[in-house]
Amino acid sequence: MPVSPQTQETVRWCSELLGALGPVRVKRMFGGHGLYVDEVFIAIIVGDDLFLKTDDQNRPAFEAAGCRPFEFQTADGKKVAMSYWSAPAEAMDSPAQMLPWARQALASALRARASKPPAKPRAPRAKPPAAKAVKPAKKA
Repeated sequence: MPVSPQTQETVRWCSELLGALGPVRVKRMFGGHGLYVDEVFIAIIVGDDLFLKTDDQNRPAFEAAGCRPFEFQTADGKKVAMSYWSAPAEAMDSPAQMLPWARQALASALRARASKPPAKPRAPRAKPPAAKAVKPAKKA
């Protein structure tokens, strides 16, 4: 499904806003876009809205700024809120105004990464069975 020019512009602007933290990589996902800074997933764009990663430590600041959580509806009609909150309106005006919010999102994402248990090592892949040598037929 092609991305509308308006959405392309939103993705470009949000990448610029977050770029003060470091290189931004954008990946299409879930009908939106994921934004990574230094390969850390810190934000999503859904429609034309930017949502930044939050947790218990920084969520109160987002609430106080009048932000809202990213929510979606499941197939069975339940609303699910994720740990991403909209960016404050004034932060959308410039990279300098976004920087403190982006730093909070990055810190939240790093805390989430650090709290995950280490990944279990993968079992080695089974080698395919070796081809059996075919013995030549005996001569009679």
